[in-house]
Amino acid sequence: MSLPLTVIVLTRDEALNLDSCLESVAGLGARIFVVDSGSADATLEIAVRQGATCVTHSFETHARQWQWALASLPIATEWVLALDADQRVTPRLGQAMTRALTAGATSGRSPSGYYLRRRQIFRGRWIRHGGYYPKHLLRLFRRGEAWVDVRDLVDHHFLVKGLVETLDGDLIEDNRKEADIAVWVAKHVRYAALQARQEFEAGRQAPAEGPRASLLGSPDERTRRLKAIWARLPLYVRPSLYFFYRYVLRLGFLDGREGFVFHAMQAFWYRLLVDVHLDDLRRRAALVQGAGRGPAEVER
Repeated sequence: MSLPLTVIVLTRDEALNLDSCLESVAGLGARIFVVDSGSADATLEIAVRQGATCVTHSFETHARQWQWALASLPIATEWVLALDADQRVTPRLGQAMTRALTAGATSGRSPSGYYLRRRQIFRGRWIRHGGYYPKHLLRLFRRGEAWVDVRDLVDHHFLVKGLVETLDGDLIEDNRKEADIAVWVAKHVRYAALQARQEFEAGRQAPAEGPRASLLGSPDERTRRLKAIWARLPLYVRPSLYFFYRYVLRLGFLDGREGFVFHAMQAFWYRLLVDVHLDDLRRRAALVQGAGRGPAEVER
């Protein structure tokens, strides 16, 4: 059965991941767009072989790439499924999507979007503990009713104003390029600088449009509240607290050897690197601000 669905996948050098991603949605009968930003491997050949329509667009950030894709692609269906190349839809999730979109088309009534449960795989291991599963991602939404905050430099979140429900089944995220730990490290070194800049700018800007911040609300509302709490914690202390929370209080140690590497590096090392960059940005801003004042003002 063909669903009223368009699948969009962002790529760049994703030959190791793309086959599995596209094969996982092949049975949905959806039109597939691959938005590529300059792959030098076999990514585009794989996309064409899998029946996808390939479009190229230069990359700035994930949020801006998604903004361009949603605004520029000739999407003719009511629904959009937004995927990264290292994600794949499980059969159970595919069945849940089919039921939801078919029922909506029949009744004429359905939510504006659906959360999908992400199952993170790291170096072949499902990271099941540490509060890391399930992670709810809004990736299935009505065309024209979702947007992204282009101020997000690392993470990107789709937002809708209408009703959002959660589908059964998992969205597996398994970046096979990161079997080489050097790839994971290099990526997060880049991300740390961007994340620090995003946090620094967020402290000087008005809050972005989006869900209210509430620990008792939807997954996005909880995330927004937790980020606000995180921003007020002292630098260099918060990575240690976060690692203890995930590895001890949320039983991350049950994820075995791979889990220790993941939680230690993602919860502590990466967050510590962000804090170093953020501290540098704040110090430079204070120096610039101080230089802009006269001697008497500085003394006061």
